[in-house]
Amino acid sequence: MNRMNLAMLTAASVLAACAAAAQPPPPGSEAVQIKATDLGHRTWMLEGQGGNITVIAGDDGVIMVDSQFAPLHDKIKAAVAKLSPQPIRYVVNTHFHGDHTGGNQGFWLDGATVVAQTNLAKSMAKSTTNPVTGAVIPASPRGAQPGRTYGARMTLSVRGRSAELVHMPKAHTGGDTAVWLRDADVLAAGDIVSVGARYPFVDVGDGGGIDGIVSAIDAFLKRADGRTKIVPGHGPLMSRADLVAYRVLMVDARAAVAKLKASGMSEEQVVAAKPLAADVQGRAGATDAQSAIFTRAIYRSLG
Repeated sequence: MNRMNLAMLTAASVLAACAAAAQPPPPGSEAVQIKATDLGHRTWMLEGQGGNITVIAGDDGVIMVDSQFAPLHDKIKAAVAKLSPQPIRYVVNTHFHGDHTGGNQGFWLDGATVVAQTNLAKSMAKSTTNPVTGAVIPASPRGAQPGRTYGARMTLSVRGRSAELVHMPKAHTGGDTAVWLRDADVLAAGDIVSVGARYPFVDVGDGGGIDGIVSAIDAFLKRADGRTKIVPGHGPLMSRADLVAYRVLMVDARAAVAKLKASGMSEEQVVAAKPLAADVQGRAGATDAQSAIFTRAIYRSLG
């Protein structure tokens, strides 16, 4: 089936991408404003509702990292058009959750190719189960699924610009992608790095784990320097120093839960003990409920 025929069959279901998301779009999408932060060298970070977006403008096209929620498609498209007159040729997904992939199908209908790691493509093609709530998440619409995949690494290019895609295994999910832009000294880290009164969501149901998150951060730190601009999955733009502090937070959270698990305590007992409340929770700016969820995810992902 060619793209035109498939587009005709699926155009009415653009919003269905949100139904296939790990989390539904919050209310109030109509009031959302898209904020652009200039990162230099024709590269921007967009903030709206959902995960942060990175825009890489070339001479004949734009590479966009992540797509937020489906209802924001028109606003995101308009925001990108203010930054570059070139069409969005590629949408790269850092992971499969709907606050980063909900807009995929809309941009695919515009002519963009969705690009992601192979494991992510497999996750979007089938129904999955949220490990925290037990909710079943249906497969994504066909147009929202990646049309181009890679294994360990790939370079994606438009004229004048290149983006290096690197698989970060068993981290936030089983199919995470980090995007490095050498010419702009920018890293789009996805939800491996998620800050601002929250913890990262460790999707143990999709192969994510706290050890993989720490390993990915270590890999980031090896390549980053004092000038590197880091676009987190959620939260404000970060520096390498910010990432160092974030790593300490993740390591301390892991150690607190691991100590209790190693003593023989069950998951319920560890959650009840609130191992993050004394220190980690305050540094993260998180709530008791968020700490309980993060504790469960760490406990389940530890060997």
